[in-house]
Amino acid sequence: MKTSALIFAAGLGTRLYPLTADKPKALVTVNGKTLLESAIQKITEAGIDHIVVNVHHFADLIKEFIVTHSFNAQIDISDESELLRDTAGGLKYAQHFFVGSDHILLYNVDILSSINLVDLINEHIALDGIATLAVKVRSTSRYFIFDQESMNLCGWCNHQTGEMIRSRSCHSALELAFSGIHVIKKELIELIPTDEKNSLVPVYLSLSEKYNIKGYLHQNDEWKDVGKYDEVVKWGMVQ
Repeated sequence: MKTSALIFAAGLGTRLYPLTADKPKALVTVNGKTLLESAIQKITEAGIDHIVVNVHHFADLIKEFIVTHSFNAQIDISDESELLRDTAGGLKYAQHFFVGSDHILLYNVDILSSINLVDLINEHIALDGIATLAVKVRSTSRYFIFDQESMNLCGWCNHQTGEMIRSRSCHSALELAFSGIHVIKKELIELIPTDEKNSLVPVYLSLSEKYNIKGYLHQNDEWKDVGKYDEVVKWGMVQ
């Protein structure tokens, strides 16, 4: 079975400003390496040799970077310069790149983690859900809700606003924070209604009413969201 990857790199990078004043967040250097390089290296080390990168903000700089660097994978560009489509819209827009794929690893460019992607992908295939979301117990405002026994997605909540969505019955609810890393069956793309701007969160919640969307707990792995300027400066990760 063929697994490809999509790196979400099209964001405006507003949380990393002023580092993104003249470049996209994918090309911000963290720990001596651009975020895009770190993501590509992480993915290729898992044996994936076909990666799609979606672009919007400073798209030409990312295209030039990929052309002028050598990677152990075929790198395709999904150009969203005309319209930033968010995660679900971006995935739908890039679907023609995945004709020969069975599964797709989705990876946010501003995530650094020690997660074992091979284990995640193998677990996704073994569980046979339509999607598998990497999750952790950590403090945040928004959580996916899983059934503790089956680890099926059954809802979402926002502790800051009090909003809660329940998509299916849940015997024992477990709130877990999403890690920005997930694997889907390619067939899921056909269930996304449009390639216009749309997030995968409501798509997953809607699909979980009928399909099994699994949680993959990687509690012991290191994980950082490096998309926030104050955080990466505090950690001493940028020069």
